[in-house]
Amino acid sequence: MASKDELQTVLKSKYGINKDISKPLNSEECQWLLDLLDSEVGAVKLVESFAQKNAQLGDSSRQHGSKRSSAERKLEAVKAEYRELEDSIRYIEESKTTLESKKRQLDQEKQDLESQIQKLSSENLSLAAQVDALASNNNELLEANDQLKKDNKSLKNIVDAIRLRLARDTNELLKYEDNELRKALIRLFKWTLG
Repeated sequence: MASKDELQTVLKSKYGINKDISKPLNSEECQWLLDLLDSEVGAVKLVESFAQKNAQLGDSSRQHGSKRSSAERKLEAVKAEYRELEDSIRYIEESKTTLESKKRQLDQEKQDLESQIQKLSSENLSLAAQVDALASNNNELLEANDQLKKDNKSLKNIVDAIRLRLARDTNELLKYEDNELRKALIRLFKWTLG
């Protein structure tokens, strides 16, 4: 008697029965099936129909398997894209939070700077008023200085006139012979000349 593997090979080559279909059968059942098909034309037609249907189902299964593999690859690609999008969204949200914080900080700095500008503007106005007051005081001091210079010149002229007059009068007095009077006048004259 032939082995189960040999019988399965004959069933496959002669009647198109796939080894996966005959696998559950033992050696005697494979022989019985072979004998049945050799003797019964209707059984052969039935087996050929099953074999054809099995081939169609195999093709359909392969197509579905291919489609399933393609769908699984697409699903993995979509999942990867989804994860990337989630990461991008998370990064954008973090960036948004950081930017909002930075915006609040910049707004606060802007308010502080505007406050400083207002304060400096007020100080500038105050300093401008002080500059005007000092300029006015300076003008008054310049006028007073000019007046003092004139007064000093006049006073010097008066003092010079007094000295000149005193020198003349002293010179006249020195013409007299009294020694003591003369010495006192010379001391007075030296003292007035400085």
